[in-house]
Order: sequence, then C-alpha cells, then structure tokens
Amino acid sequence: MTETTMVFHPRPGAGPEKPWTFPAPERGKLANGLSVLRVHRPGQRVVAVELLLDAPLDAEPEGIDGVATIMSRAFSEGTDTMDAETFAAELERCGATMDAGADHAGVQIALDVPASRLERALGLMADAVRAPAFPADEVDRLVRQRLDEIVHELASPARRAAIALYGELFDSAARISRPRAGTSESVARVDRASVVDFFTAHVRPATSTVVVVGDLDGVDLDGILERTLGRWTGSDAPPTEVVPAVADDTARVVIVNRPGSVQTQVLAGRLGPDRHAAVWPALSIGTYCLGGTLTSRLDRVLREEKGYTYGIRALNQSLRSGALLAITGSVDTESTGPAMSDLVQVLTTLAAEGLEDDERDAAVQNLVGVAPLKYQTSRAVADSLADVVAQRLPDDYLPGLYARLGAVATGDASAAAVAGFDPAHLVIVLVGDAGRIREPLEQLGLGPVTVVE
Repeated sequence: MTETTMVFHPRPGAGPEKPWTFPAPERGKLANGLSVLRVHRPGQRVVAVELLLDAPLDAEPEGIDGVATIMSRAFSEGTDTMDAETFAAELERCGATMDAGADHAGVQIALDVPASRLERALGLMADAVRAPAFPADEVDRLVRQRLDEIVHELASPARRAAIALYGELFDSAARISRPRAGTSESVARVDRASVVDFFTAHVRPATSTVVVVGDLDGVDLDGILERTLGRWTGSDAPPTEVVPAVADDTARVVIVNRPGSVQTQVLAGRLGPDRHAAVWPALSIGTYCLGGTLTSRLDRVLREEKGYTYGIRALNQSLRSGALLAITGSVDTESTGPAMSDLVQVLTTLAAEGLEDDERDAAVQNLVGVAPLKYQTSRAVADSLADVVAQRLPDDYLPGLYARLGAVATGDASAAAVAGFDPAHLVIVLVGDAGRIREPLEQLGLGPVTVVE
C-alpha cells in the first residue's frame, strides 16, 4: 500500500493596506434646475438612483400629518400615460425596483436598475414626478393600508416608546413631536385633493437633487438625464427653511402602561448636536464606545455581567435639525428597576473615569476600518450621499468625516459622550407593566414618574 503524505502550504497573509476614501461625487445641474450628483463606480452594473424632493414633514398642512407619506407611496400608482398596473409592468420589464418614502428632511424616491436599462427606468421615475395620476381609489387604498399599519405599530413596544419619547421631548406644536407617517386621526383626513395640493406646493425640480451611482462607463448620463428628468418642469422657489429644533430634556420618566407585559422596553433620549457641529466625530466615537456593539460598556454590564437584556444600544441619529441621542433595549419586567439603576451607574462611571484608549481604538476600527466594506454597493453610496444632501452638508463631507473620526482623541470622545448622555438630561420612556415597575423607578430618583395608558 502506498503511503500518502500530506503537504501543508503556508497560509497566505494579508496584502498591503490600500488607501481608501469615500468616493467624491461630481456635481452638475440640468436646465430645469434639478441638481445632479454622480459617482462612477467601475464594475457596479446595477445603478442606484435616489431622487430627493424638498417636501419635509414640517411642510405638511396642519391636521393632515401623513400626507407626505401617502403622496410618496402614490407616485408608483400611475401617471398621465399609464395606470398603476402598466407602470409596475414597465418597471419589471426594466429589471428595476422603485421605492419611495417620506422623512423629516423630505421625500426620497430610490431606483435600482441595470445600467443597460437606465434610460428606460429613469423615464418612468421622471413620469412619476412630472405627471403623477394620484387616482382617488388608489389614494384611498393607501390611506386604508396606512391605517392598518398604525394598529400594528401601536402594538409594538419599541414603536410605542419612540412615539412617547418624541411627544415628550418636543412641543406638541412641532411636527417632529408626532409620528412621521401620521396618526390614525390625521391619516384618515388625507384624500386625493390634499395629496395633489401638497405635491403642487412642494415638488419641483429647482429644489430637488438626483444622486446617480454605478458603472457609468459608456453611459451618456447627461443625455439620459436631459431626456428623462430634464422634461420635468416646475416653478422656481427657494429651498424650505430648516427651523432649529427645541427640546425639553429635563430628566423625567414616562411609563407607557402595558399590563401583564413580561418585558419592559427602554428608550432614554435627548436632543443633541447634529452633523454640522464640530463635536460630531467625537460624539460618534464616544457613543459607539458606550453602546455601539456587544463589547460596549452598556452591554458589558447589563447583558454580560447582569443578564438583564439580550442587548442594549446607544445611538446618535441625525434629525433635520439636531440629533436624537438615545439608549434603547429591553429588559425583563422584574429586572427593570435594577437595570435602570445599573444603566445610570454606567453613565456616572463614564463621567468619573472616562474612556480607555483601547475602547477608542476599537470604535475607530469599527466605524472607520470597515467603511470600505460598508460602501461596496452603489446603493450604500447613494443612500449616504442622499443623507448628506438632505442634511444640507457639503459634497465632500463624508471623506472629511472619516478622516476626523480616525483622529478623535480618547479624551474628546469621553467628554462628548459624558455631555451627550448626562442622566440629568435624559427623558426615559418605559413601555411595560406600570403596576410592577413604577415603585422601583420612583425610588431611583431619575425624575418625576408619569404613567400614560
């Protein structure tokens, strides 16, 4: 019998590190005033397009919150030349998908299509914003669909917590204090006439931007855009005004009562600085150290040491003005009091001792080191550029941000996190069984405790 000898070859090592930066877009403008951002990504044969309309939620008429959402969903329900079924069939023939949604900064329409069919798909997007039909029966269907969604949202502890927190932080007269897609009362008032009025008042090329990302080699993008979105007309108007957000972040506790709940949903938050602020890079690093991953401080104590939760996170989420600084997660009902006590203890310990260099290094590696993987697809690049446009930041913001993130000092990250997540300025919302969790929370001294049904 022949003896077989196995030969082991050396494991290949990593190659030399390649420099990376977020791709810089090229800016242009069509004759009709539509701003264009383009990024050529060789090999990305599925082109990502995002059209941003300057139709923010705070422009919605009083009493019909949700009209922007219904309008965005109705863009694909037919045009002046085709009904909803024909429009959907044409998109399918292009191998394209088109989705739309409304947020505080405005309405976004996202299109993904093979480069070879870009002109055909952009023609459909152009028709959707140039001459939408907004059929009354389709608008009514979308309203009913949204009303059904609200019922399910109110059954979600996480969604209930978010609704309560925004309602507590912001004045009731401010649009941001109310659900983004409207309440059951406001959505029920939306009809075709209100959708048409909102469209006429706010949707125009002069205040809109289209972002195009993908392999544009051999693609006459200028010509395609002029033949499609360039046919869209509208009046000139200045961009909508961004009103600075104002919030009451006096420490207090709100319990949204869910009798019999075996878990308590936790959402503690306040209004903080947004991406225009010089402190944003340090705040991003500090927030990640506090609750960005399984090894962060909050998870280390509340999950690994105490076993209160499957996971708890800290975040800094940009709004149209300012940012929501929040801590979110869920704990079992019996552990609610001890968990909140330990959460505050994590924050006070951070204030007393600061972050360690290895925590800062891990945060930089996870936020900056993995960025090349995060932005591998055209869609990821387009979405991030669209956010930059929506926040009215400069085109080169993201390359600069990643450089600044990598340069954040440990002390600066500590100071930003301590200031941002000061327990004396956190509004704490808990969705759970008030009969079982109210007394322990009152004993913690986290501020006055209010129970809402």
